[in-house]
Amino acid sequence: MTTDNHDKVVAGTWSGALTPPDSIPDTADVVIVGGGIVGVSTAWFLARQGVNVVLCEKGYIAGEQSGRNWGWVRQQGRDPRELPMMIESIRIFSELENEIGESVGFEKGGCLFTANTEKDMQGFHDWMETAKEYELDTRVVDATVLSGLVEGATPNWHGAMYTASDGRAEPHKTTPAIARAAVRAGATILTSCAVRGIESTAGTVSSVVTEHGPIRTSVVLCAAGAWTSLFCRSMGISVPQLKVRGTVARTAPAEKILNGNIFDDRIGIRRRDDGGYTVAHGSVLDHGITPSTFRFAFKFLPALMQEIKVLRLRFGKDFVDELTMPSTWSLDELSPFEQNRVLNPEPSKRVLNGIRRNLYEVFPRLAGVEIVEAWAGMVETSPDVVPMIGEVGDVKGFHIATGFSGHGFGIGPGAGKALAAMLTGSDSSFDLEPFRLSRFFDGSPIRPMTTV
Repeated sequence: MTTDNHDKVVAGTWSGALTPPDSIPDTADVVIVGGGIVGVSTAWFLARQGVNVVLCEKGYIAGEQSGRNWGWVRQQGRDPRELPMMIESIRIFSELENEIGESVGFEKGGCLFTANTEKDMQGFHDWMETAKEYELDTRVVDATVLSGLVEGATPNWHGAMYTASDGRAEPHKTTPAIARAAVRAGATILTSCAVRGIESTAGTVSSVVTEHGPIRTSVVLCAAGAWTSLFCRSMGISVPQLKVRGTVARTAPAEKILNGNIFDDRIGIRRRDDGGYTVAHGSVLDHGITPSTFRFAFKFLPALMQEIKVLRLRFGKDFVDELTMPSTWSLDELSPFEQNRVLNPEPSKRVLNGIRRNLYEVFPRLAGVEIVEAWAGMVETSPDVVPMIGEVGDVKGFHIATGFSGHGFGIGPGAGKALAAMLTGSDSSFDLEPFRLSRFFDGSPIRPMTTV
């Protein structure tokens, strides 16, 4: 078996030559910073409304976590604040391929969270109150029903929480496909085009300064994933954000033991549209300690205590890299975003060995299946594991959408629809007030209700 990236089905998203623009527009109604699924979905919805939107990505579309995640599109287990957008996202995903004329690998194969103890089962029963409130098809199933949904698993699971309407899609296909749809709808998408900063006039955004020149605009959305905190810090805005490295692997096509997604304390696994499986470790959060770890430690303490059993802390290169990175820079000089086009961490060999071991122990029928590709990504998270969305800072017209905490792929299209409404002042059924950045500074209790 192999774990190198010679077969770059997934890693091809962030490989190859960069393609800087031949020219950039002089003006735009809205400029979006960041080419992940949240940014491109927002651009798509804005363009369909006739808004002149320009999206700037320093590297590749879906080059970071939007192309590296597990590919789960789930409602179950969500923080209730996220559910309205997530339910809408499921609806969008269900119609997406017909809407854009491209395959993204979406299928409603269902999602299972397995229970290894009666305490786990009780937690699932408790969450059913949320499921009922939002009229989800979630149910708690016993071991007998579970055995009919999953074939050949060895654990003596007590049962599971199951949502049949939850789904999966292929991240390396989805975000680029939505980006192409946005362009067809009239959006301008610029790759290898880092935004260095914002210029303002009379307290209002007047332009963004890219490495290729300025674009005049009065509305900016920073959806820059793990880079958002640094971008905002250069503007004097504190955005509490930390990163967790996620190591993921892809198997060769294999026997069909399930059709959807399973999360267990040993393995996270989903069926792929190529007949293989995307797999990850079920109980590892791999955090490289940085100066931000100390800067935001108090705000992240509740999440730290919740995840203490699975958190693995490292001290080394991540700390030095952030310590030596400037927090401000001149807009007519190279920025950190040009000096690091793609946040591309190496997969953890230790975690990868654990993934392989756990996969073969939990599903012995997959023991002979080759792992053909492995990669890693940086999952950015907020202190309560829920996004930070809204206008921020002292410059009117500057907005953020970040802190999606490993949930961004599934919720991305729904978030894009909500953000497009926010940026244009349109009527929206989404209440974005719970996602305000100020909740981390106004004395509101920080209570994580879900996990990364």
